[in-house]
Amino acid sequence: MRIKSITLHVMSMPLKKPFVTHLQTVSEREGIIVEVRDAEGMTGLGEGVAFSTPWYTEETVKTSYHMLKDVLIPLLYSKPFLHPEEIGKRFEAVRGNAMAKAALEMALWDLYARQQHVPLWKLIGGTRTDILAGAVVGAGSLKEMITQAEELVEEGYERIKLKISPGSDIEIVKGMRAHFPTLSLMADANSAYTLEDTSRLQTLDEYNLEMIEQPLGIDDLVEHSLLQREMSTPICLDESIVTPHDMKSAILLGSCGVVNIKLGRVGGYTNGLDIYRLCRENSIRVWCGGMIEFGVSRAHNLALATLEGFSIPGDISSSSKYWEEDIISFPIVVRDGVAKRLDDPGIGVELNKKRLSEVTIVRENFNQ
Repeated sequence: MRIKSITLHVMSMPLKKPFVTHLQTVSEREGIIVEVRDAEGMTGLGEGVAFSTPWYTEETVKTSYHMLKDVLIPLLYSKPFLHPEEIGKRFEAVRGNAMAKAALEMALWDLYARQQHVPLWKLIGGTRTDILAGAVVGAGSLKEMITQAEELVEEGYERIKLKISPGSDIEIVKGMRAHFPTLSLMADANSAYTLEDTSRLQTLDEYNLEMIEQPLGIDDLVEHSLLQREMSTPICLDESIVTPHDMKSAILLGSCGVVNIKLGRVGGYTNGLDIYRLCRENSIRVWCGGMIEFGVSRAHNLALATLEGFSIPGDISSSSKYWEEDIISFPIVVRDGVAKRLDDPGIGVELNKKRLSEVTIVRENFNQ
């Protein structure tokens, strides 16, 4: 793959409604769009999904930009390569910074698929036509969360994720289950608990949750294994799984029954596909998580979720859930809980240059 230039766009857009967790309220979403061009002018797209502050992981938009500009792009340009997977391996020389790595690596996978004139989902081995979509209800009062969930169910979403934390958990889950007796519900704790809360978390076993996501520390595998032995509800790991080695360790320890695969969190497709294969080989269920993304990352998520085994509805909501107008050529749409895969080459969408220009705050080009 001969890369001629790389362009970084730092952008910022207001959400239609603030997204609330016990860790952070997000009203304005910053992000980085990566364009990678080859010698013939063909372009691949990636998206940096770090937040403005380090509440989800240690990365931020500013640190990702620095890593892309000063470390990863020079490393990419340092010697030729034939396949994006080689760059995924090359980036292993740089510690951490998975989201910055993913932004650039995802753009290369998109470009490579376009060069082959095939959809990216086909290139990675996807088969699913219909992508099952779930949605997230932010933290709030029980009444507010029920109202949010009712609106989402009316739109056709068949799985709802509830944000919980100590003191805003048992009554929330109990009330939601009473209101939605047959709906697929899961709880996302964003590491709000410790092992001292085991009895409190065991109470949630009564409410037939699909899973409880990341209840303990963001870098923990051992204590999750201890907690999983005490609960019948499957634990889903999110922040704890960054590398294939993390996944191998979680399997050996019995830390989870489910894994949320986010391309940004794991450094892109090279790691993501390795983690996916490890889960499949060890009967760990998988699903595709979301990061309040713009349309580029959302299209990548659709490609990933075509893989066999992504049978749990993912965080792949319509563009209109968050944005008045997205930055891609047409919005991602979920109807009756399903998003259709995109069959054009690569991720199947182009940039809406006018909209991107309106929301871009920094733009920089890097030539080979």
